[in-house]
Amino acid sequence: MKQNAVMDALQSGALDDPLKRMYACSADRLPHYRERFIEAVKSFGAEFGTEADIALFSAPGRTELCGNHTDHQGGHVLCGAVNRDIIGVAAKRTDGHICVHSQEHKPEFVDVTSLAPVPEEKGTAAALLRGIAARFAALGYPVTGFDAYTVSDVPGGSGLSSSAAFEVLIGNICAAFFAKESISPVEIARIGQYAENVYLGKPCGLMDQLASALGGVVAIDLRHAEPVVTQMDIDLAAEGYALCILDSGDDHSDLTDAYAAVPAEMRSVARALGHPVLSQASRYELLSSVEQVRKTCGDRAFLRALHYFADDERVTKAVRSLQNGYFSQYLEEIRASGRSSFQYLQNVAVYDDPRHEGVAVTIALCELLLADRGAVRVHGGGFAGTVQAYVPLDMLESFQKRIEDALGKGCCQVMQLRSVGGMRLC
Repeated sequence: MKQNAVMDALQSGALDDPLKRMYACSADRLPHYRERFIEAVKSFGAEFGTEADIALFSAPGRTELCGNHTDHQGGHVLCGAVNRDIIGVAAKRTDGHICVHSQEHKPEFVDVTSLAPVPEEKGTAAALLRGIAARFAALGYPVTGFDAYTVSDVPGGSGLSSSAAFEVLIGNICAAFFAKESISPVEIARIGQYAENVYLGKPCGLMDQLASALGGVVAIDLRHAEPVVTQMDIDLAAEGYALCILDSGDDHSDLTDAYAAVPAEMRSVARALGHPVLSQASRYELLSSVEQVRKTCGDRAFLRALHYFADDERVTKAVRSLQNGYFSQYLEEIRASGRSSFQYLQNVAVYDDPRHEGVAVTIALCELLLADRGAVRVHGGGFAGTVQAYVPLDMLESFQKRIEDALGKGCCQVMQLRSVGGMRLC
């Protein structure tokens, strides 16, 4: 569609139905989201001209609900898409160049006529663009290039996985332009993970990309070659709770080494037990080999393996509790997951700087304010970044005020779960 036609469709309300699904919002919030896309279209035109046919895309951030650092061991996870996303306005090119301009970051330019990893690009968005293009080409869908303008309200370092949302957004653009939208959400997630692992240099699991690509709340069993996905139906408001993500004030965006140590240590334990990943081992094997594992892998690796087996089982219990309508038992599994992450996984801080342990402080304050109600846990990869809290609706206003008085205005964001994943709007 031409740019004027797209803006007319937005202004007339023709795209209101997908906007409602994407942002889990009431009708009075739609003008805000319409205007956000309209401004993105105008910005695309200012950067790339107004003649090209364009398409609109969105990919959500995600929240990990249960299963902390279980995905990279081929275990179980429970996660959901949220109503924070990266939107993109894109037009196809045929000269082998990808140009991505962003409201938040410097422009990225990638020549995809050369698809080998570029060491100097590691850790950059250019690496993800090249890696995604390379994987599409390997699947038989050569990427001839595109222009895109993106706008994000998924903050980097927020624990909502802005990197996975970006990967899913680019994957959907490539699927629309070069694969006739024949790529499944699961394959788009795999492509994003491949780019992050091989080109970006971050050894992530598959959970973040799957949550963004699939949408909704999903339980994922990663023990098989093809992930087994179970869609869940959760209405937090009906249960009397709000889901809050709290910014601890510590930035986790450059803690790759700390994150990488978790899967590396877990895999070292798995290898000591004769397996490639912990999902192929058992807690019995671990407890039968305590001395050997501690000597070979170290005490922290042993404790992290203990966490894996317990949290992997917790996901199954949490899912069963939700399916049977026992929300209070679900919250107990979430509390237990948080305690295990703190005690055994040890991902609430990087302990070489004891003056800065923002995640631990945020958890402590939330527990004091919630008392015996709700639940709180480290969110996502950990070490810095964010904390997740289930807050009873009858105390949400006071909780938000008191925690923001302590940690800073705007640190407590109420999230809505989003029913749709990465998508093309038009």
